[in-house]
Amino acid sequence: MYDLKTILLVEDNPHDVELTLEALAEHNLVNQVTSVNDGAEAMDYLNCEGKFENREKSNPAVILLDIKMPKMDGLEVLEAIRKDQHLKTIPVVMLTSSREEPDLKKCYELGVNAYVVKPVDFKDFIEAVKNIGIFWALLNEQPQCE
Repeated sequence: MYDLKTILLVEDNPHDVELTLEALAEHNLVNQVTSVNDGAEAMDYLNCEGKFENREKSNPAVILLDIKMPKMDGLEVLEAIRKDQHLKTIPVVMLTSSREEPDLKKCYELGVNAYVVKPVDFKDFIEAVKNIGIFWALLNEQPQCE
């Protein structure tokens, strides 16, 4: 049986969280989605700390990461992930409203796997999230965790 890994959604906008979850469910992606509200909470999840200390110690299939967030922004999270031996191979997709060239450039310098600007149109947003979910959570092959 195929082991479906969790998708980690790091997003502080409740409306965008709802739309993302709806898009994944609408297209029958059955991966569990864990949603956290900021970068600090994402790092707690990834490191099994705080309220996540008892979760199963496995890396998510993909991290959908916003850039502009409180406490710890997406760039700081991406940098911390890429510096950590146990986390650095997790695919990270920036799912953001930022079209700023410095953000795009910095993300790729830090090792992001993909950078997707959130479409304003609802149908386009749903389609973008569906495609991200299908590719990164189902089709992409990852090395085994150590």
